Amino acid sequence: SAIAGTRGAAHALARHGGGVLPEGALAEGLGPLPVSALRIDHETAATLCRVGLTRIADLVHLPRAPLAKRFGPALITRLDQALGTQPEPVDAEREAPHFGVRMTLPEPIGLQEDVMAGLARLLERLCAQLTHHQHGARRVLLELRRVDRETAHVRVGLARPMRDPARIAALFEKGVGEVEAGFGIDALRLCAEVTEKLPPEQLGHGSTPGRPKLRSEDALADLVSRLGNRLGFDAVQRMLPADSTIPERSFLIAPAAYSTAEEAPPRRGPPRPQILFPPEMVSGARGAQPGHPPAQFRWRNMRFSTLRATGPERIAPEWWFDDPAWRAGIRDYWRIETREGPRLWLFHTPQVAGWNAGGAQDWFVQGEFA
Repeated sequence: SAIAGTRGAAHALARHGGGVLPEGALAEGLGPLPVSALRIDHETAATLCRVGLTRIADLVHLPRAPLAKRFGPALITRLDQALGTQPEPVDAEREAPHFGVRMTLPEPIGLQEDVMAGLARLLERLCAQLTHHQHGARRVLLELRRVDRETAHVRVGLARPMRDPARIAALFEKGVGEVEAGFGIDALRLCAEVTEKLPPEQLGHGSTPGRPKLRSEDALADLVSRLGNRLGFDAVQRMLPADSTIPERSFLIAPAAYSTAEEAPPRRGPPRPQILFPPEMVSGARGAQPGHPPAQFRWRNMRFSTLRATGPERIAPEWWFDDPAWRAGIRDYWRIETREGPRLWLFHTPQVAGWNAGGAQDWFVQGEFA
């Protein structure tokens, strides 16, 4: 860190030792520093060093016009700014907009319907602010001040940025209904604690400016919002496609509120089961020819008979992942239709010693088709 009379001097000193430059000693304090400390580009600094101008002190007393002609006006600007002969105004960052509204009531209220009516008015004003700044709310806080000066808080999260008053109000119904009004509520305050950019969207067919038509993705977002406020947003998850041939790694699980639904790419090859679970060994396998599924087997305390078998689909492990479950090697998967009804996904590992010589084969169930 460094303290100096100009922004350029403080920048140079902070990156070359730090310290404090007393007032009126900018030239003496900056003189020993390299020319690269002046916030000039690397090419200009290298050119200055090639001609022997390695320190800031080498530039201070040189005529400005030849320097500007040889090395460009940017060098003169940075040098004068560091020495304080040319002003360098600093623009403060614009304060982030605050999205909040409040309402003071002439008489206390205590019914849920009255609180929801006041909330509806506040939401209209809040969403108007969000629309003006092209933002959408992700978390909204409602503060209810009682006449005894106690304050109740109702907070809702949103699965996606939103500024629709009616849809946000529906999420507050449960929380408002649980508030103890006491002797009455005399003030309401509503603020959007977390917001995100939300540009204007084209209204769908059948929509009006006051009543936009609810799209399928909006309905899903409302469902995720309701579940997330009850269970926690990390508990509501969705599956996303992943680039892997291994069944258990062909998808990712992510929180639905913090991810975007993706359409699975078209897949070539045999179909995969709709229900996937860790491999479960079958027992009592009978009538299995080497390399073929058993004619009868027992799984989950039920006896099954093979009606039709389709396969095999050979899947090799991914060598760049050390997965203990796949250390046995490649797997041959079969789609089994049983006489009892279930359609199962069975596999075995051909590398098991003795399988092709009529020895015992270990078969596993890893999925079930619809």
